[in-house]
Amino acid sequence: MDAAGITDPDLRAAYEACRKLHASHGRTYYLASLLLPPEKRPYVWALYGFARHADEYVDSLTDPDPDALVRWGNDFLEALGSGGTTDDPIAKAMLHTMRRWQIPRQHVEAFLESMQMDITVTGYATYADLEQYMYGSAAVIGLQMLPILEPLTPEAGARARALGEAFQMSNFIRDVGEDLKRGRVYLPQEDLDTFGVTRAALARGSVTPLIRELLAFEIERTRALYAFAEPGIDMLHPTSRDCMRTAFILYGEILDAVERAGYQVLTQRVSVPLSRRLAVAAPAARRARAARRHNKRYQPA
Repeated sequence: MDAAGITDPDLRAAYEACRKLHASHGRTYYLASLLLPPEKRPYVWALYGFARHADEYVDSLTDPDPDALVRWGNDFLEALGSGGTTDDPIAKAMLHTMRRWQIPRQHVEAFLESMQMDITVTGYATYADLEQYMYGSAAVIGLQMLPILEPLTPEAGARARALGEAFQMSNFIRDVGEDLKRGRVYLPQEDLDTFGVTRAALARGSVTPLIRELLAFEIERTRALYAFAEPGIDMLHPTSRDCMRTAFILYGEILDAVERAGYQVLTQRVSVPLSRRLAVAAPAARRARAARRHNKRYQPA
């Protein structure tokens, strides 16, 4: 935070709360964020902390509180619009981040709308319907990140949106069983129908040949998103690329892990091993340090 010039004690505490959320719940993404220049890292932690905090209101398996999500979101938008602040540390860091990097209000509005959909929506008829949800829950996260990552061309926006969707689809595929406990299925109903899979079949927890075919289809669709998104990494400032490439590789390998586990995602949660995450991050860290040295006169916008 010293590198970012964040000196106010309350604000530092707010960013630290976001950092702890990120380190605890988004370990792969947190590892990747450490490859950014130090002066940028707190802002990424704030974006993650805000998204995670909002998500927990509706995704907690033990203490969900959807009404609190609505109140919290409304209070945040009111503070954002008035130029004021808030006592909530997560919201405080997010307000500061949005103002520092001029992140458009509509991105956060779209995010909060998607989070509120999780209160009542338990499934999506078509992939187009799911894309509408993912715009707010995932694509705009990529768009929020863009000012911090400093794109070199406007085309990076479309790639960032696709990468956000690819990350979320990877999570949807990995978390089918966990989401079922919340009463939700994020795989489109039209896909379930195509492969002859019912919610009841998923709930039984046994991965049948039809369920394998369904998951294989969703994996290939998600890999197409990754393929479209990948050129966007080189459209970012050189000091941002190793962070995003590390996240790109490791999130993409969630799909490999699902395949290696025989698509067993109904009763267990697969993951990319820590040894693999470190094997990818270590050389990336060396490259990131070299990029910062080569751009030593670089000053954030």
